[in-house]
Amino acid sequence: MTKHSILGRVGQLAKANINALLDQAEDPALMLDQLIRDYSENIGEAEEAIAATIGNLRLLEEDHREDVEAAREWGEKARAASAKADELRASQRPELADKFDNLAKVALGRQLQSEKEAKAAEPMIASQSEVVEQLKSGLGRMREKLAELRTRRDELVARARSAEARNRMLDAVRSIDVLDPTSEISRFEDKVRREEAKALGKQELAASSLDAQFEQLDAAGDAAEIEARLAALKSAA
Repeated sequence: MTKHSILGRVGQLAKANINALLDQAEDPALMLDQLIRDYSENIGEAEEAIAATIGNLRLLEEDHREDVEAAREWGEKARAASAKADELRASQRPELADKFDNLAKVALGRQLQSEKEAKAAEPMIASQSEVVEQLKSGLGRMREKLAELRTRRDELVARARSAEARNRMLDAVRSIDVLDPTSEISRFEDKVRREEAKALGKQELAASSLDAQFEQLDAAGDAAEIEARLAALKSAA
């Protein structure tokens, strides 16, 4: 995966508008589950790509350090060979002195080559370092977006379950509505009222019968009193 494709993918995922996606979804919960799976997979792929990019950067840095170290070592060898040539020339041994001067030139050539390679790698290292930082930042935003997705998914599922429970409760309440004249409770209440009315009727009937008996008893007493008074009048005559 190239640098631009990695950056483009990370940027696209990190900037995804979750609310817009949910508005377009027929089933937001399923949409969020799919998004979470996609994000998790893409984050895994991005992590591998970024790890490879970081690995390449570390190799460039290691090569640069080796070139810098090689340039330093070749410089020391050139100085040592030049010093040896000066020493031999001072002792009247020009042929050997020229040999060490040639060695010094070879060492200086190697030093120059190592310096060029180190210098050429510096812009690449700087560019790759910038890319790595961008990738790390994008990966961080992707992880934040994944956490947001999971939170939204949990909230949505909780709300859906709450709404379902409320609807079940309301359906249950409607099914036992005591104000419904066709409900079992209403019919039972009517039956109880009829029984109560029957009992009141029997009670009233019993009371009226008792009153009649007392009235008959009172009438019989009056007749006896009249007969007694009549007998008393006859005996006085």
